[in-house]
Amino acid sequence: MDVLKIATAGSVDDGKSTLIGRILYDTKSLTSDKLEAIEKTSKSKGYDYLDFSLATDGLVAEREQGITIDVAHIYFSTAKKSYIIADTPGHVEYTRNMVTGASTSQAAIILIDARKGVIEQTNRHFFINNLLRIKDVVVAINKMDLVDYSEETYNAIKADFEELMAKRDYQDQKITFIPVSALKGDNVVNKTDKMSWYTGPTLLDHFEALDRKDIFNVGTPRFPVQYVIRPKTDEHHDFRGFAGKVYGGELSVGDEVVALPSQTRSKIKDIYFYDKKYQTASRRSSVTITLEDEINISRGDMLVRAEDLPTIDKQFTATISWMDSNKLTPGKKYVVQHGVNKVLAKVDNIHHKINPDYSGIDTDVEGLGMNDIAQVTFKLNKPIFYDKFKDHRTNGSFILIDTQTNSTVGAGFIS
Repeated sequence: MDVLKIATAGSVDDGKSTLIGRILYDTKSLTSDKLEAIEKTSKSKGYDYLDFSLATDGLVAEREQGITIDVAHIYFSTAKKSYIIADTPGHVEYTRNMVTGASTSQAAIILIDARKGVIEQTNRHFFINNLLRIKDVVVAINKMDLVDYSEETYNAIKADFEELMAKRDYQDQKITFIPVSALKGDNVVNKTDKMSWYTGPTLLDHFEALDRKDIFNVGTPRFPVQYVIRPKTDEHHDFRGFAGKVYGGELSVGDEVVALPSQTRSKIKDIYFYDKKYQTASRRSSVTITLEDEINISRGDMLVRAEDLPTIDKQFTATISWMDSNKLTPGKKYVVQHGVNKVLAKVDNIHHKINPDYSGIDTDVEGLGMNDIAQVTFKLNKPIFYDKFKDHRTNGSFILIDTQTNSTVGAGFIS
């Protein structure tokens, strides 16, 4: 069954948690005890409706304030697909949490309060979806019940958002507008009769109809080696396989491949999944590969097709989302974790800071504070093999690790 990961984004009180709770309720994905707790808490607060946000706001502070602070992952399934929804915070100070939640998503929902329309945070959320190359974005114009299900209001917000779309640099994105009421359940899972002027799909129907080829960024195949398998048995004493996950494309038996960084060539002899052999390893499949030649390969190396070599260099420039309270400054050293590979890196230059509300860049930058996004050049102590993020989401991204605390302090997207 296909698995679709969806990131949600929206300003405070736009109704993200309520929307997700409504999806869980209408798809009958809430357990009886969870539903009972929601009913009890809603009644104790004096509500004459079910507060579906209680289904996702897990922290005490979230429930008390009625806001989302941390990223929550919610799982549910239909007959067609399995879903993972990343419920991300709407506050400006939690921008880094949204980057974290959206970095591995294939689709996104941007919520807009029909009473407020497009605001500064909407710009920010769309910028991050654009930065992370998320191919399918639904703009859910929520709380339509509070504007009397007005088509005029919907069209005005849609027109404002289309002006924002003109500023993006990623044109392969598909944008779909859906008017909804998360509280009432209009156009979330079930079609409503209160907006006859809208003839498109419900929110869930849109995602149910998504085709894999339309949402995945298919690139050239990359196979980072995670483990070298050498069985200590008489039967398989000469077996040498390389275990890992295929990213970006497919690898097949007979393909000529290059092992990086040694740049030694060979051909794929066999592809195994447990005890079964396959002719082709599809993208995102975890397999073991054997080669026709005995070449030296270890964890952290990468197998690529001979005609599809990545860039091999000890320097790169990337867009950085900074997530730490300690500033990033030129000259500081961090560990770059690129796939399974770890290398020591020094900040060579901060070119400029990017304002994620599409208001431009700041060139006079001495350091990056928490939630800042900037263009930064790094120098490494040894080469890595990378692609541009726009060409390959997996092989073009990395995280930064503080050498003193071992904390993840930043996420990067190679440009």
